[in-house]
Amino acid sequence: MFTVLSAARACTLCEPHLPLGAKPILAADPASRILIIGQAPGRATHRAGIPWADRSGVRLREWLGLSEAEFYDPRRVALLPMGFCFPGSGKAGDLAPRTECAPLWHPQILPLLPEVRLTIYLGRFAVAWYFGSRFADISAAVESFESLLPKQIVLPHPSPRNGPWIQQRP
Repeated sequence: MFTVLSAARACTLCEPHLPLGAKPILAADPASRILIIGQAPGRATHRAGIPWADRSGVRLREWLGLSEAEFYDPRRVALLPMGFCFPGSGKAGDLAPRTECAPLWHPQILPLLPEVRLTIYLGRFAVAWYFGSRFADISAAVESFESLLPKQIVLPHPSPRNGPWIQQRP
């Protein structure tokens, strides 16, 4: 497990396409019970080098009812984004996660997490990758929670940019 994680954290595959350089950010342990598959680190997370070290992370921990200590304990929670590095910013926020990470690293890491009991897919990129065309959009995926539980659930990305969407769907 730790060899694969070390290799993933040292990955520079996308380096030429990343404005701040490669800095893969993820966390996992074979004992992880919850797996969170998000999008990609934001600028603040990239700078901190800690997953979800931003306002989205604060909101996510509130939603989950987890303290920082619980959330950042990899024996409890594995944090695996679709793209491991900050992809850069565009006109409407951060760019989409780089497409190299998930097909390369997820198949190597996921089998090493045998104790995961709940997988939380955050945002449209994780939903599109893992559910394909099963759901029309993120709203349909979130609303289908009963068909996904108890092993998985879809949540919107907790970004402040999604505030209006979240307010419309308490």
